[in-house]
Amino acid sequence: MKREFVFVVAGIALSCSLSWGQETTWRKDVKPLFDARCAACHSDVSAPEHDAFKEKKQRWLANGQGMRMNSYSHLIYYTAWPGTGALMRRLDDGRNLKGGKAGNMYQFLGATEAERQKNLAVFKAWVGTWVVKRWPDVTKDELNGIRVKY
Repeated sequence: MKREFVFVVAGIALSCSLSWGQETTWRKDVKPLFDARCAACHSDVSAPEHDAFKEKKQRWLANGQGMRMNSYSHLIYYTAWPGTGALMRRLDDGRNLKGGKAGNMYQFLGATEAERQKNLAVFKAWVGTWVVKRWPDVTKDELNGIRVKY
């Protein structure tokens, strides 16, 4: 019994140390996923800056274009501040949103539900605290939980 307990504790410790050593980052994990699944509509070649998009939103959408998000600094704008939670609301699978409806960009995370869940897990690991609230409603603790490592 004591020996089994030692093996269980050792296994948990090893598992924790392996997961801590594999931090999710923009460069290593998110950027390749973004390039594969999101860049067609949100890259610097075709997508406008946030304010330009808002000024002529319907025109941009009619052309199949979204806001520019292809750089680290652009994407964290929609994660932490000032667009707090925007990325999370758009990519969420519905488990954290009112009514359980998936965000409007969730469908583009993959061709199958399994692929979408796998890719969503990458974004969630990168973000840390998955906050779907807007700026006025987010707490300091929730903001402190957002990691978004470069």
